[in-house]
Amino acid sequence: MSDGVEQADLFAGEPDGFQRLWTPHRMAYIGGQDKPTDDEAGPGCPFCRQPTLGDEEGLIVARGAVAYVVLNLYPYNSGHLLVCPYRHVADYTDLTDDEVAEVASLTRTAMRVIREVSAPHGFNLGMNQGPVAGAGIAAHLHQHVVPRWGGDSNFLPIVARSRALPELLADTRAKLAAAWPDPTTADRKG
Repeated sequence: MSDGVEQADLFAGEPDGFQRLWTPHRMAYIGGQDKPTDDEAGPGCPFCRQPTLGDEEGLIVARGAVAYVVLNLYPYNSGHLLVCPYRHVADYTDLTDDEVAEVASLTRTAMRVIREVSAPHGFNLGMNQGPVAGAGIAAHLHQHVVPRWGGDSNFLPIVARSRALPELLADTRAKLAAAWPDPTTADRKG
């Protein structure tokens, strides 16, 4: 424009003293991207689809015999992992004994690896069983492993409904995958 005003400045709004943190990537989640197209197993379910992709593309950190570990595409904190059975199953009580054991083992390993890589002060672990309990993808069970640091909850989630993440997902996945023990040589102590 001839008067030195940028076109984008015309749409910036009136100054009100607030700094804006734009997180447009969250609109994909809000709009339903990457959510299941139905409750059935198969390519419509992201947790069925991810293991069919390469580890980097699927953000997979580790694979077990009956379950795998993947970065949450819409994390609460950097390093937020999900432990998922390969089998499309919704309810914890429907897991096989092998699935229960491997989900538990992978969860413990995830905590150890995150501690080594990121030194969190604590963790939130949990499964949301059913939409009423907060499960965004209720048809395919997944265990959340969320690293926590003192002061990581601040005004952003409350006021801006956003989280500031200091690292790209691909970088986090690479660090965690590199630190993940080789199951054929790892010390199996409890």
